[in-house]
Amino acid sequence: MPEVVSVPEVEWARLKAHELRAAAEQNAAIIIPTASIEQHGPHLPVMADTRIGHEVAVRAARKAFARRPTLVTPVLWVGLSEHHMPFGGTLTLDHETYFNVIRCLVQSLARHGFTDVVLSNSHGGNAVANQHTADRLASATGATVVASGYVGEAAPAIAEILEDQPHIMHACEGETSMLMALVPDLVDTSDLGGIAQPRGKGALAAGRASFRWRSYASATPNGLTGNPARATAEKGERLLEVAAEAIAALIVDLETWAVAQDRRPAEIKGVSFRDRQA
Repeated sequence: MPEVVSVPEVEWARLKAHELRAAAEQNAAIIIPTASIEQHGPHLPVMADTRIGHEVAVRAARKAFARRPTLVTPVLWVGLSEHHMPFGGTLTLDHETYFNVIRCLVQSLARHGFTDVVLSNSHGGNAVANQHTADRLASATGATVVASGYVGEAAPAIAEILEDQPHIMHACEGETSMLMALVPDLVDTSDLGGIAQPRGKGALAAGRASFRWRSYASATPNGLTGNPARATAEKGERLLEVAAEAIAALIVDLETWAVAQDRRPAEIKGVSFRDRQA
């Protein structure tokens, strides 16, 4: 008979307090998945980013666990989605509220002894805010906070799987494939070819590498970009796996959590920015 491999429990919400205290003593890394509840075209549920983000985080924690104990908090299911509001179905936060929610979560983790945290993002609208949050929390909590996301971390592997686009877009071939693998009953496949929208520059892009805010209604008439007709459940399973492998690799890489070394010679060292008075 094949050997039965025990899969560790990695979801914070399913563990007991004493088990979480023990995880802190083991220096477990923590994944906070950041996502959204927002429109995803006429064929996908509004929980698309949340469901995908949860799945990637849990799979990543399981893959990393043997080399670095890793736990996953409940998904931060609401994010920065103002640009999707015109299509309905979307719930959004403002920037300061979003930051304060993550700040409180990271401070809670730090008080319990967890010092290594990954913000594993599955919604593009959160990406810049997560970097800003990691920047602000580094000095405020003493924790190492890494702003990451499967779309960027697994980009080369994702590009090899997708047929009709170079990267994950919105309610596209990629996201539709992953939802087909996870919640096929919630994917409306009745007219995937008819609802496809050509890939453009992107609603929020300007110049070669610049940003300016626009409603997503300026980019698409029906709330999606890409060709979901290319989606398959088999492709979705492959995408979820490479996404999880990339986040797991980030977590087990010792360099991710290495203490920063001050390489300045003694004669030019000044006052630490953390000691500077306002």
